[in-house]
Amino acid sequence: MPPAAHSPVKNMKAEDIRKPDMEKKGLIFDIQAFSVHDGPGCRTNVFLAGCPLQCKWCANPESWICKKHLMFAEKMCKYDHGCRACKDACPYGSIVITESEKPRINWEICKNCRTFECTGVCPNNVLKQCVKEYEPEELVSILRRDFNNWGAEGGVTFSGGDPILQHEFLIEVLKDCRKWNIHTSIETSAYFPEEIFLQVMEYIHFAFIDVKNMDSIAHEMGTGVGNERILSNISALKASGWKGRLVLRQPTIWGYNDSDENARQLIAFMQENDLFEVNLLKFHRLGTTKWEQLGKTYEYSDHGDMSDERMKELQNIYLKANIACYIGDDTLF
Repeated sequence: MPPAAHSPVKNMKAEDIRKPDMEKKGLIFDIQAFSVHDGPGCRTNVFLAGCPLQCKWCANPESWICKKHLMFAEKMCKYDHGCRACKDACPYGSIVITESEKPRINWEICKNCRTFECTGVCPNNVLKQCVKEYEPEELVSILRRDFNNWGAEGGVTFSGGDPILQHEFLIEVLKDCRKWNIHTSIETSAYFPEEIFLQVMEYIHFAFIDVKNMDSIAHEMGTGVGNERILSNISALKASGWKGRLVLRQPTIWGYNDSDENARQLIAFMQENDLFEVNLLKFHRLGTTKWEQLGKTYEYSDHGDMSDERMKELQNIYLKANIACYIGDDTLF
């Protein structure tokens, strides 16, 4: 078993996971048009900030915190040309120049910044604010603008982070989506109080729900939380009579959740709940640079890859149980 699968994720401090404010504004770190892998048809993906999980292999670690924060693309910095713009702009003294004339960020100071003066002066956009604030109607206007790009089957997919963390904002947007007949998809961990989870899902047509590991202890080791609430919410969703389409999703990681036994346990759970579709995502390290830009250590930077052969073996286990199993971006639409 690789070391990365054994050390638990440290919980975020309470102040780092902000509850949505009373104005129902949303914090969004990206909006991507013309997506074709996150729901039926051509879609606009909206990535909301904040996540109750902290997966150690996460490709979007900038999404964990539900507040505005900083990223520093150090490798793009032209400090050797004598630029000191960021240091001069920072009123808090969090940027210092080292003996090698290289800027160094004091992340303990920067994580509490609310003004981000440094991001407005960098000539190479090396320093940037990750998250932007949106009113519900502002986001809906963007979605309506994209409407003609989607075709008959497209729509919007809410991702993150985990969009349900900002459920008050999300529900306001979903209500408008229903008003304008916009197809809605979601990618979620389902790690929320059942009442909130079901309230959001009432407005959703298609869902990916992640089940990282069927062993709750292993799930907590990799994500910071156990899986009981997730599995319970999936069962509650099915029992509620929800009419949407649900596909369970698993990032498949060597030495963590790639065993035959984990697959068999997930199959048993799916059969108990009349679920017949699963999507296995092959582990990748595309988020490595983002971890560096946040001043964080990425434990999975040297983690072993999943072979195509092993992914096929796992797929066959599901297929033999009469469960449709899609690998990666294999079309399921």
